[in-house]
Amino acid sequence: MASFTIKDIKLRVPGHALSASLRKQLETGRYEWNEALAVERHVTADDVVLDIGAGAGFVSVLAGRQAGPENVVSVEANTSMMAALRHNLDTNGSEKTRLLHGAVVADNFDEDTVLFAARAAFWASSIADENTNPDRIVEVPALRLSELLEEYRPTVVSMDVEGGELELCQQPWPDCVRLVVMEIHSKVYGASGIKAIMDGMSASNMTLMPWGTRGEVVVLQRVDD
Repeated sequence: MASFTIKDIKLRVPGHALSASLRKQLETGRYEWNEALAVERHVTADDVVLDIGAGAGFVSVLAGRQAGPENVVSVEANTSMMAALRHNLDTNGSEKTRLLHGAVVADNFDEDTVLFAARAAFWASSIADENTNPDRIVEVPALRLSELLEEYRPTVVSMDVEGGELELCQQPWPDCVRLVVMEIHSKVYGASGIKAIMDGMSASNMTLMPWGTRGEVVVLQRVDD
């Protein structure tokens, strides 16, 4: 188990879930830096935060410091990260943050479980596809987006799901969500995929928020009628 400290947040990560590049990001404090800036800028004490693809828990802890840890729901699909994620939440004052295990899927997914690619670097793990090494595939619970949004009624959603956001953004998002902080993976789906994400979120009355959008991390805000 490797240990890191970013912004006084102490993180433990299993050694087998680290690549050289991920370790460097954690050691230099650049891990999820843009997401952190957006969360610190926009999350308030009145928010409820849903953190999809929580990884090591860094963003969940930061969100808890802004909104209160009891107002954060942390979701992670990678089975090998669950114990470390719970430890990181508890160690950093987020004992009251709810932790869910599963991969978030679009509503048209009709199975109770989904095949997940647990890759060597935990931040690169994602729902499996035809190119996934069979030795890396595990079966995890499938969590439908609309059910999560309905149950927890988040006002802010942080989402980093390694390309899965494309499909999630094609369905309606409820009015309770006022802000979305999302890493878009342009190398996965290119300019047409980015357009589809923006078009889909625009249909839910969401538009770009310039403040906090940096590189591949975009912030989307609800447009008031």
